[in-house]
Amino acid sequence: MSDRETWAESAYKILGDVAGRYNAVIEYTQLGNDIQEHSGLMTTKAVRNWISGVLEDVAKRCVDEGIPPLTSLVVRKDTGMVGDGYDAVLVATGVAPIDDPMKREKHAAQARLECYRWANATDLPADGGRAALTPKYAASAARKAKANPPAVKVCPTCNMALLPTGVCDSCG
Repeated sequence: MSDRETWAESAYKILGDVAGRYNAVIEYTQLGNDIQEHSGLMTTKAVRNWISGVLEDVAKRCVDEGIPPLTSLVVRKDTGMVGDGYDAVLVATGVAPIDDPMKREKHAAQARLECYRWANATDLPADGGRAALTPKYAASAARKAKANPPAVKVCPTCNMALLPTGVCDSCG
């Protein structure tokens, strides 16, 4: 068995454990360290240089075994978003790459929920839970929305702000 195959086997087990905790995720670097520790195969290469291939193998295994994509549980430390490696999940499941970051994160959130359900997560709500963005990404998205509110719609006749109904209070 190659190092990559051994690491993929370890990653599969680790991610299965992560799925056992509702709303849990793991960061790439932590997963890379855990993989090396679990497998006993260490490397001096940076995690970013080898983790994507390992996660691609895990994504393919998940599809082959008919289980949710465990790799959706892996997120970036700086953003809380799935990384470029998430494309392997999309490709393996026959979904076209998703360019819009929010749509991509919502897809990953739904995939994570399926993982928690598959693993019978210990604290999964009785109603089966709900898909959720990671707390870090949700907070970032909320800050951006607050900093960049949608433009106010104005009446084309009098240039007054329109009511939420879309009817001008002045012009009727």
